[in-house]
Amino acid sequence: MLCGMKTMSSVLTATLVLALPLVAAAQAPAPGAAPAQPPRPALTLTTPAFPDGDPIPVKYTQAGEQVSPVLNWTNVPAGTQSFVLHMRDPDVARNRGTEDQVHWLVWNLPGTATGLPEGVPKGATLPDGSQQISASGPVYRGPGAPASGPQHHYTFELYALDTKLDVPAGADAWVTRTAVWKAMEGHVLGKAVYVGLFRRPQ
Repeated sequence: MLCGMKTMSSVLTATLVLALPLVAAAQAPAPGAAPAQPPRPALTLTTPAFPDGDPIPVKYTQAGEQVSPVLNWTNVPAGTQSFVLHMRDPDVARNRGTEDQVHWLVWNLPGTATGLPEGVPKGATLPDGSQQISASGPVYRGPGAPASGPQHHYTFELYALDTKLDVPAGADAWVTRTAVWKAMEGHVLGKAVYVGLFRRPQ
């Protein structure tokens, strides 16, 4: 019995020794094949106006000049044809429902764009062909959380798309946002988020 066990052990060892080169060959790249590329960095959204997760300066709010902050983005996915920028206040339950506040929605930003300057002007259609809307009309709507409550989280969301959107600028920000969301479905190549806090000064 002991002899049989030794024989079986020897067979298993020999099988493993023979199999190891086959495993190594299967894992090795094929001759002439390009080496595996590291994953591309994720789309990144930043602003020099305030650090991510920090309070938004009054200048960019309804308590100040209410101008839009500089926004920059990097690591654009290959094949990007346009961008959608969405600023929302998820701390608001509009009309006691699930809709939040549309502070800014800009769509059909050119795929070659790498940012937006401070103080984007009012107007449904911008010089670069993109369109904008908010709860205040075709203009950036700054944060305006009341002083009596907690700070609100104002979320800037950037989407890279593989297409341009055939969505006209409507008069209702929530109807337009729904149309933009529907048109974006299946076309998102990347997403980046940046958050600022605000509550009106006492």
